[in-house]
Amino acid sequence: METVLNCLKRRPDAVARLICFPWAGGGSAHLARWGLVMDSVEVFALKLPGRETRFREPFFQNMEQIVEEVVAALLPMLDEKPFALFGHSFGALTSFAVAERLKKQHNVEPVHIFLSGAPAPFSEIRLKSQRRSELSDEDFLRWLSSMGGTPPELLANPEVLQFFLPALKADLHVVENYRCARPERPLLHCSLSCLDGKDDLPHNLQEWRCITSGEFTIRMFDGAHFYLKDPGNEKLLLDHMLKHLEASQLDYL
Repeated sequence: METVLNCLKRRPDAVARLICFPWAGGGSAHLARWGLVMDSVEVFALKLPGRETRFREPFFQNMEQIVEEVVAALLPMLDEKPFALFGHSFGALTSFAVAERLKKQHNVEPVHIFLSGAPAPFSEIRLKSQRRSELSDEDFLRWLSSMGGTPPELLANPEVLQFFLPALKADLHVVENYRCARPERPLLHCSLSCLDGKDDLPHNLQEWRCITSGEFTIRMFDGAHFYLKDPGNEKLLLDHMLKHLEASQLDYL
């Protein structure tokens, strides 16, 4: 499990576990450190091949590979206490794919899903969007700069880009080729929170509503696509998740 999931602080008495899925090209460190400040929640963050301690491993080529690995790592720990999923952008779609597999094949589902900065996988917005992974490096960097969240000094450093760009493009290739039909009936019964930056591109978050029969809420934050990297927004986000997870424990019991 340690190969796939990064947990910086184990909390045996936690009310719930939060499994976090990073954005495209991202590592586990930023999200894993939430576990240092969320006293009542045990936080795990996904580590994908081709980066961090797995930098020698080849990138995954499709969503199926990610889902298979993550589900295998999660299953042994899911009956111990309630769990929730958080994913941002690429991570939102990855966490949904994992939730779908857990429900369909193992009849297990989280108490809450937090989906951030992404359209539903079956939405027209996503299906008609440009395939960024196929852009030239020059155009790709121009697009990446416009998204914000990536330090300019990183984008200007060829040595850093040599390692960063392949991971980012590999993740975008996965998500751009991921297809999921709109469900005819809700797949899940858990609560769902959709989160986004007010200045990000529109993601039509209401389209996520059909995946669950549970409570559905939308919360918007000041900022653009990487609103969650702002310290003030990050605190608001963690407080939002903590409130829902502590309430979910009562329903779980």
